[in-house]
Amino acid sequence: MIHAVLIFNTSGVPRLTKFYSPIAHSAQTLVERIYALVAARQPGLCNFLDAPELEAFLTPKGSDSASDGERLRVVYRSYATLHFVFVVDTAESELGILDLIQVFVESLDSAFENVCELDLVFHFDEAHHILSEIIQGGLVLETNVNEIDRAVQEAARARKESFASANPLSLGGGGTVGSRSAGLQTPLGWLAGRLTSVGAR
Repeated sequence: MIHAVLIFNTSGVPRLTKFYSPIAHSAQTLVERIYALVAARQPGLCNFLDAPELEAFLTPKGSDSASDGERLRVVYRSYATLHFVFVVDTAESELGILDLIQVFVESLDSAFENVCELDLVFHFDEAHHILSEIIQGGLVLETNVNEIDRAVQEAARARKESFASANPLSLGGGGTVGSRSAGLQTPLGWLAGRLTSVGAR
C-alpha cells in the first residue's frame, strides 16, 4: 500500500502532500523527517531506503507494525529542484513505485507543459486531481499516461462547461444561461448580436 505521496523542493518546503493512512502525530513533523531522510542521501545512492522511524507516524495506534510485518520504505526521485517521494510498505515493489513516479511526472508535464515548482504552487488543485487519477486510497488505479491525460482533459472540459452555463456573461453555450432559462439570452450575447446587426447595415 502507498501510505503517502509528497513533493517538496530542495529547501524542504512541501508543494504537495497526500496521506493515505491516518497520521498519529503532526503532519509537519512527518514531512520534516522524510525530507531529512531524502536530503541526507548522496546523488549516486539507491532511490529507496528503509524508514523504520516513520512507523510511529503512519501506523495506527492500536496496531503493532512489527507483528503485521509491515515495514515502511521511502522511494524517491529528484527532478531539478523537486523531490517526488512515496512512502510505501513491503507489499509494493520499489521499482514499480519508481516507474509510478515517472508516470506521475509525465502526467504533470503533459498537463502543465514542462512542469515546474510554480505550477504546483499555483495549480495545486490540478496536481491533486492528476494524483487522484493515478492513486486512490493508497492503491494504484491507472498507469497509462494517455488515459490519465484524457481523464484530466475531460474534467477540465466539464469544469469549463459548468462555468459557462453558470456565468451569464460567458461567451460559451450559444448565448443561453443554463437549463433553467433555456430561452433567455445572456447580456453579452445580446450586445454581440446588436453590434453585428449594426455592422451589417
